[in-house]
Amino acid sequence: MDLIKRQCRFLDIVSLLLFTVIFSFLILVLTPFGDSFAASGSQALVTTTVGATRRHHIIALIDAGLNVTVPLCNSDTVDYMPCEDPNRNRLLGREMNYYRERHCPAPEERALCLVPPPRGYNVPIKWPDSLYKIWHENMPYNKLADRKGHQGWMKKEGPHFIFPGGGTMFPDGAVKYIEQLEQYIPISGGVIRTALDMGCGVASFGGYLLAKDILTLSFAPRDSHKSQIQFALERGIPAFVLMLGTRRLPFPAFSFDLIHCSRCLIPYTAYNATYFIEVDRLLRPGGYLVISGPPVHWKGLDKEWQELQAVAKALCYESVVVDGSTVIWKKPVDDSCLEAQNQNGLKLCRKSDDPSSAWYVKLKKCVTRSSSVNGKLAVGEIPKWPLRLTKSPSRAALIQNENDGFEMDTRVWERRVSYYKKTLNLKLGTEAVRNVMDMNAYFGGFAAALISDPVWVMNVVPQNKLSTLGVIFDRGLIGVYHDWCEPFSSYPRTYDFIHVYSVESLVRDPVTRKYRCSIVDMMVEIDRLLRPEGTLVIRDSPEMIKKVNHVASSVRWESTIHDTEPESNGNEQILVATKLL
Repeated sequence: MDLIKRQCRFLDIVSLLLFTVIFSFLILVLTPFGDSFAASGSQALVTTTVGATRRHHIIALIDAGLNVTVPLCNSDTVDYMPCEDPNRNRLLGREMNYYRERHCPAPEERALCLVPPPRGYNVPIKWPDSLYKIWHENMPYNKLADRKGHQGWMKKEGPHFIFPGGGTMFPDGAVKYIEQLEQYIPISGGVIRTALDMGCGVASFGGYLLAKDILTLSFAPRDSHKSQIQFALERGIPAFVLMLGTRRLPFPAFSFDLIHCSRCLIPYTAYNATYFIEVDRLLRPGGYLVISGPPVHWKGLDKEWQELQAVAKALCYESVVVDGSTVIWKKPVDDSCLEAQNQNGLKLCRKSDDPSSAWYVKLKKCVTRSSSVNGKLAVGEIPKWPLRLTKSPSRAALIQNENDGFEMDTRVWERRVSYYKKTLNLKLGTEAVRNVMDMNAYFGGFAAALISDPVWVMNVVPQNKLSTLGVIFDRGLIGVYHDWCEPFSSYPRTYDFIHVYSVESLVRDPVTRKYRCSIVDMMVEIDRLLRPEGTLVIRDSPEMIKKVNHVASSVRWESTIHDTEPESNGNEQILVATKLL
């Protein structure tokens, strides 16, 4: 009997504690007392809760309009990338490098905190000086300099990392290497505009192609060198953390005029040539593929080299030149040869397949027909740069009722960007802004309006929106697909300026009108991507701007709200926020 009484008393105590916790939380969320408590002691609340409970408390308090400050992450998270977390990924399968691809934590597992800069962080060196040197303390990782310094990648010199412009396959420098390629590829003159550099190192190849008006998107995975893409972005070179593994790369079909691999070590012929087939999907008809390094005329890799040539021949690629350990191929401009090869066993994708569907889409073992996307897409058929920037491409006309929309979108963003600069006095066009992101790019009109500025723009087309990324590449710009309910594949502190048009459309389901994820989470992710002293600009309805402005204070930004330009017909306002150093 005594035992039963003690058990009952224990259960009563547990019930009382549970009721107290729930009652206290409701008071915090639903009463003015909670506002007062949050303003004076929110940090104490934050630090005494953990995991999913902590996230729930913070988001609920902010959504309720209370003055809660999102806490800082631990000091060892300065390079935190939620979807490329080595601790998570090392537990995954190794086949086809699955463990090195994007693997995002569930929302309740993500850290809701602000990633701090490393000790000794400085505002980045301005472009174009940043092409040649950056602050060592901004990413104090010496591994690449120690291992690759003799190949001209980079070296430490005083308080800086210096970039001589070399690479493993071009230790004499990217400039000389590009000059050699130009003997066989029309690098100058506007025929080639968009390029993809796979396994790019510190992206010197892409950095020096900018002088030729070629916009190169460089990518590499997060690997043992740790910071290849981080170094590239700190230098002001377009770059992205990415792995060619089990999925299509997040770009539409026929995006790139030139694809380059310098000792990228991609096994092109493995898995029934699946990786070569993916490269072929991305390469524009009439475009050029350059592979420099193994297995091209490489000692001990004769069999692999023969297999690579056989795949290129099966895909009807024209061999332009084999120069030492560098091969250059040109992709055919139409399907006539492929159709003949199809009779000999080459598997072509069905015409009903969407070759531009590429967000978490598994790699396919069929070859994409050039005719699967209507219109003129081949290198040499599309206008040369810079005419292609403003001329409505074929893919814009294929989008229902959007042909006129392309022209209108271009004019609207020219007017809006002018207002941003002249009336709002934003830093666009100054040396303070180099790396820019448009989180909801549509046709890339915002980026096109900045074409005379010393910037590059990562145009993001949300995966739940109209698939317009092909149009962006057709006009000579670059970008990726993404879902803003997930973290972006980039290091912290990599963008100077982030632009968002219609935040609500990024997080709310267009059919059910329910929120797919929290605006707080998205704003914390923007804070991770934005450099200290960087700028966020949001255009949205007054109701949403009010809500976002409240969240901006929770992530410790200074913000102001402005009216739109006089010619604007919409019911919109503009939020301008600055991330503090």
